Amino acid sequence: MAAPAKIPVSVLIPAKNEESNLPACLESVSRAAEIFVVDSQSEDRSIEICESYGAQVVQFHFNGRWPKKKNWSLENLPFNHEWVLIVDCDERITPELWDEIAIAIQDPNYAGYYLNRRVYFLGKWIRHGGKYPDWNLRLFKHAAGRYENLGTENIRNTGDNEVHEHVIVDPQVGKVGYLKEDMLHIDFRDIFQWLARHNRYSNWEAQVYLNLLEGRGEQGTIGGNLFGDSVQRKRALKKIWVRLPFKPTLRFLLFYVLRLGFLDGRAGYIYGRLLSQYEYQIGVKLYELRTFGGQLNVTGDRAKSKTTAGKS
Repeated sequence: MAAPAKIPVSVLIPAKNEESNLPACLESVSRAAEIFVVDSQSEDRSIEICESYGAQVVQFHFNGRWPKKKNWSLENLPFNHEWVLIVDCDERITPELWDEIAIAIQDPNYAGYYLNRRVYFLGKWIRHGGKYPDWNLRLFKHAAGRYENLGTENIRNTGDNEVHEHVIVDPQVGKVGYLKEDMLHIDFRDIFQWLARHNRYSNWEAQVYLNLLEGRGEQGTIGGNLFGDSVQRKRALKKIWVRLPFKPTLRFLLFYVLRLGFLDGRAGYIYGRLLSQYEYQIGVKLYELRTFGGQLNVTGDRAKSKTTAGKS
């Protein structure tokens, strides 16, 4: 039986030390006509694995400022195809989704598409708790889309890759639609790695919370709109969320009780507890930002001098 024809899409995969996830990810995108892996000086077998699958490996050296990895890639990679599909290492594109993509990119009226993700945790699909649907704009004409800048580039230890930022597609190029088939989010790494990632993410989230509380950082973003698409509605609700008290407790109750996370069994309970812990980390780091003039990781000497200056 002949292999399926290659689909004229350029896949972009940001990576760093992802030897556990890359084989399944690369296997799932093998129908793409072109695959770029943008690596951040991996120290494991990531590069060897990518090359064995025929992917082009490009090194990204982060300078600590904007742009981060995905926007840099969109600006600098020599794509041979009009459409780009952005896939994280812990994500998989199913054959059914590829069939839908092959048809979708032929419609001249569209410049981008949202993909829905199924998040798996401890081997179980987390279907409840507000984790599904989980829309992400990942397929778009690369010349027409860029990730928003939420004003977090000055916060250290957030990583060199856009994670929770969203893509903005130029409406003059075409409409944005939604695909029916799901992409899969399956991380083959352990809970240690989950905690390490979310420790970084909470640095980022704390700055986003601060920006929302101070009413800045909206220009050049998707913005918040209760009457917009699902992502804009989430952003609008987040403006309310950041002002609520007892957010760690509320997040667990919202996930596990109100949004029926308990239906996902033990994995759902653990996920809900970890989300509550994550919310607490964000709150602590937000307090740190507000206490030390927008700075995280303040050393003892700097904290002492700031306190002394405040008393003088």
